[in-house]
Amino acid sequence: MKKHIPNILTLLNLLCGTIAVILAVTGRTEIAALFVFLGIFFDFFDGFAARKLQVQSDMGLQLDSLADMVTSGVVPGIVMYHLLQLSLDPGSWGQGISIDLSAPTGFIPFLGLLIPLASAYRLAKFNIDDDQQTSFTGLPTPANTLFILSLPLILAYQANDITVSVIRNTWVLVFITFVSCYMLNARVKLFALKFKSRGFRENAVKYIFLVLCVLLLAIMRFAAIPVIILLYVIVSLLTNSRSISH
Repeated sequence: MKKHIPNILTLLNLLCGTIAVILAVTGRTEIAALFVFLGIFFDFFDGFAARKLQVQSDMGLQLDSLADMVTSGVVPGIVMYHLLQLSLDPGSWGQGISIDLSAPTGFIPFLGLLIPLASAYRLAKFNIDDDQQTSFTGLPTPANTLFILSLPLILAYQANDITVSVIRNTWVLVFITFVSCYMLNARVKLFALKFKSRGFRENAVKYIFLVLCVLLLAIMRFAAIPVIILLYVIVSLLTNSRSISH
């Protein structure tokens, strides 16, 4: 029975992602974000459960990526489509997906769908790369998803003149889309939050990062998420450069 526990958690991730897709398509992006966060929670613990129960399998690896493709690939693409649509038509927020190719800029929201493509490529590479057991090459899809899903949450619950002007700017969103696709597949080593032991010395970077995450979330709430993802990349790069120098 225990060998099925990780796969059940993975399927719960997929269930949350599927619900999030329906919600995102109908314009309820804030509730979709809640199910994505829940799906990412299951995604973290399916691997943790597999390691603790010593029931890792090739099937579990493939199933995990298939679930991630929905929760952390399709959903952020739909949300970015909505954000780009909002930047072109401020009255469209909260409504279902609409397609207007009659306008010269009608194709722009479709750029958001580059994110699922980049996510699929990243997940496929991960499955055949044996060097990503203790670290990641490129930004993990859940981290990228958290970044993108934080944007509508900031608009909904922490809107001010600055955040609205930035997040509703079409070219800022296009820039985020392209950077997102690049970072998913960049040849950049990023540390993984996997603990082989509880010792502080060998896990100092991870412990300090987690403490900073908690503090930032307590102070900045949803606005902390993009900062945390950026901090994650910066800390990884600094850690890598320090390792090379030694």
